[in-house]
Amino acid sequence: MKILHKLRNLGTASAIAFAAFAGIPSQSSAADTIPVLLCPFGCGPMAGDTILMNQLIKNGSDVILLPQETPGYMYNIREMGRNEQKWENFIFKTEDVLIQLAYSGGSDEVKEFLPEEIKIPWKLLYGEAWWGQGKFMATFDCSLKTMADLKGKRISLGLRGQSDWGVFPRLLLEHVYGVTPDNADVRHLTPGQLTQQLIDGVTDVAVMPIGAEPSLTKFIIPGAVRQVEATGNKICYLGTTKDDIAKLNEKFGTTFLHVELPANTLPSQDKPLGIGVNRGFAAVHPTFSEEKAYKTVMAIAGIGEQMVELHSLWKIWSPELMTCGLSEENTHQGAVKAYKELGWWGKAADCKAMTYPN
Repeated sequence: MKILHKLRNLGTASAIAFAAFAGIPSQSSAADTIPVLLCPFGCGPMAGDTILMNQLIKNGSDVILLPQETPGYMYNIREMGRNEQKWENFIFKTEDVLIQLAYSGGSDEVKEFLPEEIKIPWKLLYGEAWWGQGKFMATFDCSLKTMADLKGKRISLGLRGQSDWGVFPRLLLEHVYGVTPDNADVRHLTPGQLTQQLIDGVTDVAVMPIGAEPSLTKFIIPGAVRQVEATGNKICYLGTTKDDIAKLNEKFGTTFLHVELPANTLPSQDKPLGIGVNRGFAAVHPTFSEEKAYKTVMAIAGIGEQMVELHSLWKIWSPELMTCGLSEENTHQGAVKAYKELGWWGKAADCKAMTYPN
């Protein structure tokens, strides 16, 4: 009955994964169990956080993070915004620009994805990755040179519940390049489906993922990219410029960053590629338990080096990544306490802090 209680409100994937390890005895039986809203299968963090959960259990951690599959980060912030029952007990994965964009919910530009405004100053726990998907595209049609060339083309994006895969590319295409569902065949699919469409040749261009970190010396090349590479076809990329990203930020009051990927970062990438990125975080409501926030940060800090060896998503992990974007204003006080005890809080000053809209 105790296990059933812990699995309440968790997704199927979390329930199966937790049940598989629930029989492990030890000090982990007294641990705080915290559901974490993530994204669909194929997005990356689902697999990484499931391995993280298993390792926390095996190591006897006093906090166990239970990954829960969701339609995506856009869904997460809406669900957390309207479900007060989750405020004190749930962590959710999100991004700096999504927190900012949610303040404009219900506006003509974003109501398709965010029908209601969500003006909540969510508190951050730790940085997860810098995400580039949605701010550049991949194609086998190398006659396409820029995203402005995509009018009249078949475009495979992520789900409307996914911020990076589905929402941000729509905003970039429409408000910077003038490409809309009215003048192009825009499709919203899961990561696996949109990747397969590109491989099968039934779409002209598709979103591809990449992850980075503050030093821009280590990159995550996710499985979707490797699947496309395995076709043996030359892949061409449609990137963005610094001015493109500035236009997007000016339109929505966001803080997307422009990054220049060195040549050969991605398969077939024979020259530098400009992309947009945003910073991914684990976040909570301000009423989330200070003790649980403290324990969560201490657990991630303690297991980070071990996770680097276990999953590709964690290869970019570092104390600098965890703290980049944090500040006294935007970080949960339980997390601040942990970083100060670790001696890492000073690292946060090396990065521009995530800000809330005025």
